[in-house]
Amino acid sequence: MSEARPQAPGLAGSPSPFLRHGAGQPVEWRAWGAAAFAEAVAADRPVLLDIGAVWCHWCHVMDAESYENRETAALINRHFLPVKVDRDERPDVDARYQRAVQMMTGQGGWPLTAFLTPEGEVFYGGTYFPPENAQGRPSFRRVLQEVARIWAENRARVLESTRSIQARLDEYARVEAEAGVPRPALITDAIEDLARAFDPRHGGFGQAPKFPNPGALDLLLDHSLDHGESRARRIVAETLSAMGRGGIFDQLGGGFHRYSVDARWIIPHFEKMAGDNGPLLATCAKVYGVLGDPALAEVAGGIIDHYADIAPDLVAAGGFPASQDADYGFDNDGDYWTWTDAELSATLGEGVEYRVARLHFGLDDSAGAMHLDPARHVLFRAVETAEVARRLGIAHVETQHAIAGARARLKAARDRRPAPLVDTTLFSGWVALVASGHIDAARYLGRDDARARALRALDRVWREGWTGDRGLLHRLGDPASVLLLEDHALAALAFIDAFELTQEADWLDRARALADCLATGFLDAGSGAFRDRAGEPDAPIASLERVLTPITDAPTPSGNGSAALALLRLATLTGDERYGTLADGVLRAFAGSAARLSGSAATWLKALAWRTLPVTTVVVVEDARGGGLLLATALATYRPRTAVLRLRPGAPAPRGTPPELAAMMSGEAPRAYVCSGRACAAPVEEPADLRRVLREFRG
Repeated sequence: MSEARPQAPGLAGSPSPFLRHGAGQPVEWRAWGAAAFAEAVAADRPVLLDIGAVWCHWCHVMDAESYENRETAALINRHFLPVKVDRDERPDVDARYQRAVQMMTGQGGWPLTAFLTPEGEVFYGGTYFPPENAQGRPSFRRVLQEVARIWAENRARVLESTRSIQARLDEYARVEAEAGVPRPALITDAIEDLARAFDPRHGGFGQAPKFPNPGALDLLLDHSLDHGESRARRIVAETLSAMGRGGIFDQLGGGFHRYSVDARWIIPHFEKMAGDNGPLLATCAKVYGVLGDPALAEVAGGIIDHYADIAPDLVAAGGFPASQDADYGFDNDGDYWTWTDAELSATLGEGVEYRVARLHFGLDDSAGAMHLDPARHVLFRAVETAEVARRLGIAHVETQHAIAGARARLKAARDRRPAPLVDTTLFSGWVALVASGHIDAARYLGRDDARARALRALDRVWREGWTGDRGLLHRLGDPASVLLLEDHALAALAFIDAFELTQEADWLDRARALADCLATGFLDAGSGAFRDRAGEPDAPIASLERVLTPITDAPTPSGNGSAALALLRLATLTGDERYGTLADGVLRAFAGSAARLSGSAATWLKALAWRTLPVTTVVVVEDARGGGLLLATALATYRPRTAVLRLRPGAPAPRGTPPELAAMMSGEAPRAYVCSGRACAAPVEEPADLRRVLREFRG
């Protein structure tokens, strides 16, 4: 019988699956909070901080190798006050310590391993440490022993290290948030930077590893439509096409994995994240609305179907899961997602489906082989349908049927494997982000099921997250949850999306309530930007109260960029320029550093475009009971920086309607009025004419 493990106080009952797992480890973990740091001060012991997530493969590896090793745990318990933090639960904590460790080591990521003074100041850190010396990394036990020795024998060195790190962090924050004059040239300069970084062979930006950047693709798409520039459009189309063909896209179950370790988008880090898939769904849907490429509709549909597949009850009740783990155990690396040739033939037999699938999904292409086990392959679209048919000498239609049949049988076989954990925690900002993607799918792909799922999820965000006096909870239904800028900004954007889709005023009222919270709870009066977290009178450490104003998309759209975008859209829809003034503060706060940040601050640049380039307002005058064809057309035709309003016949123009447009309006219906900047097109009555105006009218 195995020896019972102690339960870490405060972790066993945590709503976080990552922390609950830590509760059974021999390390005497404390939960993040004032009590842990007070204990560290009283004991005069340094804090060992472990930040990870339930979806993180290397977190599981380090757990198994070190934190579940009794000798290592005894060393930790003897010399340190160990604290475990869920990155998804406390992104504000993670952001601060990630910056510090990156400043020291030049790299960050998870697991994040940091050594702190009892007051919470970093003096040493890293990411994954192996159990033995390996590949230039010291063993974790060696690190623990050396840090404990320095703390005991050379406290002055520790304190000097904390001062040096903080000085460098302060300088970095100053450079990142440098004020200036918001100029449209910052957008065109970023477009040029992205064009130079574009990989013309494989799509995306830079080389390996490759991360999706949907914000940059949105920026390029808008630029191509504003200026009729084919180069920007080609970058967007080729990048999304390459990603959709690659192994970074789950060819059986849909949805994108986190990132690709190679330049061709073939071998991914297998975790699937809401922060990636929500924006990628929105981008694929909008680009499909412009290009009409059926492959993009298939990819977008795959993301929608992925969520319904992995969490059907949650999606039906209202919500989207936070993540799906990369693996089902620390000692496997992608086994759930990958295939050997023997597994393929055992599932499909030796007939036409096997031969077609083997060629189409790249089982004989070494680019898809896993590094640690070359017999296992990531499925990707190595050879397209027409070429498969030509090589095998079979009809194109038969090849299509064989691929579809093979995909269904392989998916069914994979479903019988031990599956990676799906984290059904509802973080308000991430639910909102995926809901916004579903709304774009409803608009540009006509997916009514996506519409219903998005509205159910957003209604739950409001019902279980909105506190009224405090703001929006990070974790739905958890009154103790932290209040974060990202959640308020992303939910405000999603509520605006829901308003335009439904034209129901409640959604706009909710967005305004969140915007008011931004002004009262998050505004940094000194800079005009928003802090990443609302103030906490009982914050356990001083560093949490240091101002952090996030501007880069990393990868979730930045809090300040999203907030500025939501405020500017609200100003357009409501005519309330208070929101525009708040957004101006955010734009000024980063205009001096934007040239250095370039495409990594794409969301902020999209907000800058809303303020400095013409905005289009579409007002549809029609009775909803008459079919709503003009409104449906306005919603389904993508045009950058467009606000859509419906007016019932005979009703006054809604507040915020441009004066030129309001003056033209009459009670005649159905009609649609389009203004761009201060110029308006002639009113139209037919959906085809409205589509033409939205695509061609320049204002």
